[in-house]
Amino acid sequence: MSYVLKQLLKNKLALSGLLMIVLFSGAAIFAPYITPHPPDQQFFEGLTLEGAPLPPNKTFWLGTDLLGRSLFSRLLYGARTSLIIGIAANGAAVFIGAFLGIVAGYLKGLPGTVIMRFTDLMMAFPALLLAIALAAIFRPSLWIVALVIALVNWVQIARVIYSQTVALVEREYIEAAGAIGAGWSRILFIHIVPHLWPTLLVWGTLGIATTVLLEATLSFLGVGVRPPTPSWGGIIYESQSYFLDAPWLVFFPGIAIMLLSLAFNLVGDALRDALDPTQRGRE
Repeated sequence: MSYVLKQLLKNKLALSGLLMIVLFSGAAIFAPYITPHPPDQQFFEGLTLEGAPLPPNKTFWLGTDLLGRSLFSRLLYGARTSLIIGIAANGAAVFIGAFLGIVAGYLKGLPGTVIMRFTDLMMAFPALLLAIALAAIFRPSLWIVALVIALVNWVQIARVIYSQTVALVEREYIEAAGAIGAGWSRILFIHIVPHLWPTLLVWGTLGIATTVLLEATLSFLGVGVRPPTPSWGGIIYESQSYFLDAPWLVFFPGIAIMLLSLAFNLVGDALRDALDPTQRGRE
């Protein structure tokens, strides 16, 4: 673990990603104390005489939206939505995928075949279309959207974990553990799962970026988190008719989505390199 931490500290891109994650997380947690205005408060002076949004100014730092609400406040509260869904949905997806992959790889036979053919079936559906269909069936909310994203994102990790579990089960020390009477629980949790932690950690980090982008896409398409809960994709969706007249309504949430996704990708890539045993000893 000290080697991984040392490698992360040497990687300037990873440190930049960690800094951005800390900044976004701090902004989301302390949003009530940072924002000068409530995110849902509509200001009469937040619109021009023609009823158009205001550009960035001294009162509204990032301008206002089409209802005269502070865009800065809505972006900070929207960070809560993205981080909660990103962490919760990706965590659930990694858990489901890891569980099914380990079970299928360890049991093999008919149970493993059924699980992996179901995984292949799920992979055949485009993730975005499946997410839209599920979101249309259920009433979208913060946790429903997180559940929908988890249900479409577990298949890739299940396939990866299955392959690694099958390779581990065939190792000599696993056969030796079974020969001396070790139970399935000891073999799984002592001899197999610890070897899967690096993969799970990397997928758990990189997957958050994908989840954030998918949540923003669903919100932009109108099947994501419902108002009045602020969402970066929802802000862009609500402002479609003002793309040319009020470009800040698209630019600032788009930049936020890009930076948060980039931050998790940078950290995930650095973790992958640090946890790769073939990289040890190289400069």
